[in-house]
Amino acid sequence: MDFSKTLFRSSSIGHIMTEPQSKAAKDRGELSEGAKTHLIDVYVSRKYGRQTDIFSKYLEKGLAVEEDSITLFSRVKRKYYKKNETHLKNDFIMGTPDLYEGVSINEASLIVDIKSSWDIFTFFRNLTKPINKDYYWQLMAYMALTGAKKATLAYCLVNTPELMIVDEERKLMYRMNAGTTENPLYIEACEKLRQLSIYDDIPMNRKIIEFSIDRNDEEIERIYSKVKKCREYLNELEASICEPQTLLQ
Repeated sequence: MDFSKTLFRSSSIGHIMTEPQSKAAKDRGELSEGAKTHLIDVYVSRKYGRQTDIFSKYLEKGLAVEEDSITLFSRVKRKYYKKNETHLKNDFIMGTPDLYEGVSINEASLIVDIKSSWDIFTFFRNLTKPINKDYYWQLMAYMALTGAKKATLAYCLVNTPELMIVDEERKLMYRMNAGTTENPLYIEACEKLRQLSIYDDIPMNRKIIEFSIDRNDEEIERIYSKVKKCREYLNELEASICEPQTLLQ
């Protein structure tokens, strides 16, 4: 199997852009150990059709409330945004940006990526942090694919769907060994759970945290260079399978 034209997902670029810990390895342009680990996962996925992604409750909520988050963002910005469904790719990367401004996705002036927070605590923790590095590289990749000059990362705080709340209440029942829904401690726990899941009392403009970055063509070229190195490593992995005694350095 030849990996010379493998395309990397925009959401995974952060994994391959990490640098080696030693200065010597960095100066030699080597891949980091984290990048190599990710590439092994990529290799297995492409070669054997397996996926490592685990469907967590965090991912489940993100998918379930995506439209709610887009609606929230649109209302706060007082501008209509529609979920982009066009999948983009070039010779190195691929991806599907969430939202855009411009004539079309291929002529976008601004890219917006929506992240739906699990709860109010994980949401507000973003206030004092720099932009997440993985999301930074994801946005840079989206700008590379669209030609956009600017990109925005928007964390959104929206209600957890009722079905998910009920499922969490059911899990509480088993964890607490409550025995019955009439158990006072269980009732109190469910009330706290719902308070942690519903945010109708919070003003809309307090339920979005934004980070904006500008297009950086040097950074985009770094992505492309790293993709080339990753392709070489994937082909080395393929060769090593044929020669089990060979250890990749």
